[in-house]
Amino acid sequence: MSKKRKKTKPSKSKGIAEKLRSRITSLLNANIHSAYTSKQVIRKLGFKRKDYNREVPYVLAQLEREGKIAALSHGAYKSVREPEVVVGKVDHVNPRFGYIVSSDSEQDIYVKTRDLKNAVDGDTVKVSIAFSKHGKHPEGKVFEIVERGRTELVGRIEFSPRFAFVVADNRKIYQDIFVPLDKTMGAAHNDKVIIKISQWPAHDKSPEGEVVKVLGKAGDNEAEIHSIMAEFDLPFEFPAHVLEAAKKIRPGFTKTEIAKRRDFREILTFTIDPEDAKDFDDALSFRSLENGHYEVGVHIADVTHYVKPGSEVEKEGYTRATSVYLVDRTVPMLPERLSNELCSLRPKEDKFTFSAVFEMDREAKIIQQWFGRTIIHSDHRFTYEEAQQRIESGEGDFAETLKILNELALQMRKQRFRKGAVNFETTEVRFKLDENGKPLGVIPKVRKDAHKLIEEFMLLANKQVATFIYDMKKGKDKNTFVYRTHDYPDPEKVATFATFARRFGHDIKVDDASISGSLNELMDKIEGRPEENVLQQLAIRAMAKAKYTTEAIGHFGLSFPHYTHFTSPIRRYPDMMVHRLLQHYLDGRNSVDKEDYEDKCEHSSDREKRAADAERASIKYKQVEFMQGVEDKVFEGVISGVTEWGIFVEIVETKCEGMVRMADLKDDFYEFDDENYRVIGRHNKKMYTLGDKVAVRVKNTDIDRRTIDLEFVEEIV
Repeated sequence: MSKKRKKTKPSKSKGIAEKLRSRITSLLNANIHSAYTSKQVIRKLGFKRKDYNREVPYVLAQLEREGKIAALSHGAYKSVREPEVVVGKVDHVNPRFGYIVSSDSEQDIYVKTRDLKNAVDGDTVKVSIAFSKHGKHPEGKVFEIVERGRTELVGRIEFSPRFAFVVADNRKIYQDIFVPLDKTMGAAHNDKVIIKISQWPAHDKSPEGEVVKVLGKAGDNEAEIHSIMAEFDLPFEFPAHVLEAAKKIRPGFTKTEIAKRRDFREILTFTIDPEDAKDFDDALSFRSLENGHYEVGVHIADVTHYVKPGSEVEKEGYTRATSVYLVDRTVPMLPERLSNELCSLRPKEDKFTFSAVFEMDREAKIIQQWFGRTIIHSDHRFTYEEAQQRIESGEGDFAETLKILNELALQMRKQRFRKGAVNFETTEVRFKLDENGKPLGVIPKVRKDAHKLIEEFMLLANKQVATFIYDMKKGKDKNTFVYRTHDYPDPEKVATFATFARRFGHDIKVDDASISGSLNELMDKIEGRPEENVLQQLAIRAMAKAKYTTEAIGHFGLSFPHYTHFTSPIRRYPDMMVHRLLQHYLDGRNSVDKEDYEDKCEHSSDREKRAADAERASIKYKQVEFMQGVEDKVFEGVISGVTEWGIFVEIVETKCEGMVRMADLKDDFYEFDDENYRVIGRHNKKMYTLGDKVAVRVKNTDIDRRTIDLEFVEEIV
């Protein structure tokens, strides 16, 4: 009789080994660019039990024999997996983490600050994608800094007995920059300075630099505006050789040149611009035709007649790519000799223009169109306010003409929205400043019919020029051209927005065919309601960003199949490209190199974003400065954003946005509910939700960081 076999339990050692195999491979795969010895693995895994730690060398050897990990010559081990590598720019959103934004990845890549390898905001880096995710985002680690995004920073210098340091204005730079006392260039405590980085951060060391320019005392208008210009790398002045080249450009009103152009000097022509405008780059001409139709000319300053390819002025204009409009000054794309003199369509002067001329019936339907170079003589310069007064009263010079043009514009506007254009009427503000640049008041900009009249005819010219070039060639082999495009919004973002709008009782249709009409219906419904501004801002954030490209994908926001920028060459480089290309094709020439123009489009889009960021920064600075003087006043506000660290509130009266920090909510511990855009008190269940009306008071302002801290008050608004 055979003996009964004894059942055995799995050995304790085998269980430990299996657990270690899993943990070790996970550790190495999550740190693809690192190698660890057995002692380092033990430290990283943090096991306290000795029997676990004794097994580690054996498990490492076994995994290496099986080919699951690789052994290096110095006794360390690493993952055998090939990492997915992405190149992108660092967006260091807060001190704890950042994102790598890359065209190679659909999702931004989440990176902990400790894994940035001392990269800072704006740097171009290589990042390896880990086999884990942070929410919806892939997680990664920077393993190489490809290019530093900036070599200079702007900030406020502070002194201690043995050294100085600069606190960067850029809110995404979280380290102060060390400055030796002999490298401060005579700056005083609390001066705004430009600092050149001589040594980037490494390990636990701070970055080091030297002062290259002293801008002035922090808080002074000139110092602060110059700080913003330096922060966004905006030029302070034109190089001397560019100014000299511009000075040599002659008006060129020769009989030969005039004979090449269509002459509009005898036809009624005028400009409509802001009261403080100096560069007039567009004018309208008008006459009634014998057949009962109207001829409307959209005349644009012929900048490319004066600015030749390869010239010094051209090179500088391309580098700048756009004029930048800060609160108290303009940083122009072209020197004043061109922008305010030769090219500006000033009244009572002959000017060379590039024109789009339309024969229209009384319903604003285009019967015929013509594009080409012209010469005009502006009869009158209207401000928007003067033109509006004539439209409303029907009295004054050219009142009847303005009334007809306004009626045509209203019909074109109505047709645009009928075809699916999205109507976002955001409120912009301007500042009333004293002689020292100090803000005395915040004034919302009001858009009336006179503004919309000019807008509609500029939109018409831009659309028709783009369509004309696109239709020149049939089939797929189109002429290379510069388009202004606006893609359909991201479906996921729209769905998120629709979910939020539903909380206010509004239904949004999110399919491509219905979304624009549905958004317009929403904008009409919420006009004047508490949630108007919040929903409008969220809707805009859900939209794609407009850009310049050679791809003719259309403009979603305007609902135009083809659109370009033709109407502002004094202040936008893409319009200069459009003028050159239009004349090139009118002359019957072949298509130009697409790749070259795509590069120029990308450059122009980047410069446009930089300009917009700088303009916003200057507005924010003036808002903070204005709010410094009203710290005792209670304001009505609307909650415009909710995050885990605070509640953003937009003050209705001034359109200034500030934050109530979560740490300052002392009546309870509030938790962030990201799905419902709100925070909730753990005990009192009090809720602060996006769109809520609240009463706030200014608690603190920080000019350097351009931030406003608010606190809730219990008064009923």
